[in-house]
Amino acid sequence: MTTDDLTRRREGKWSAAEVLEHLYLSYTGTTKGCERCLQAGRPLARAPGWKDRLVTAVVVGAGYFPRGRKATKHTLPRGISAEKVLADIGSQIAAMDASIARCETQYGKNTRIMDHPVLGPLTAAQWRRFHWVHGKHHVKQILQLRERK
Repeated sequence: MTTDDLTRRREGKWSAAEVLEHLYLSYTGTTKGCERCLQAGRPLARAPGWKDRLVTAVVVGAGYFPRGRKATKHTLPRGISAEKVLADIGSQIAAMDASIARCETQYGKNTRIMDHPVLGPLTAAQWRRFHWVHGKHHVKQILQLRERK
C-alpha cells in the first residue's frame, strides 16, 4: 500500500494507518502495564467477575472479536505518522511479548497479571491470545480497505 492508500479513509471510519496506530498503541499499552506489574513486584489484576469470564471466553477462548466495539481512549489514533508506526510496530510486538513473558515467569502461567479495560483480568497466555484475535480482526479491516482502493 502507498502512503496515500494507508491514509485514505471513508467517512466515519479509520484509515489503514489509523488501524495500525491503534494496534501499535494497544501493544505499547500492554507493555507499559506489564512493566507496572513488574515494578510493583506483584500482579495488578483484580478478581474476575462473571461478566469478565464471559467476555474473555468469547474473545480469548472462542476467538470471536465483535464488530463495532469502540476502542478505549488509550488506543485511539493520535496522529502518529504511518511511517513511524510501520517502522516500529514489529519491535513493539517483540517488546510486548518479552514483557508478557517476564510477568509469566515472575508470577506463573495461571496468574492473572493485569486487567484488560474490557475483558477484565487476564493471564499472560490470555493477553497473547487477545492480541492475536484483536490483530486478526483489524488485519481483515486493512485488507478490505486495500481491496476498496
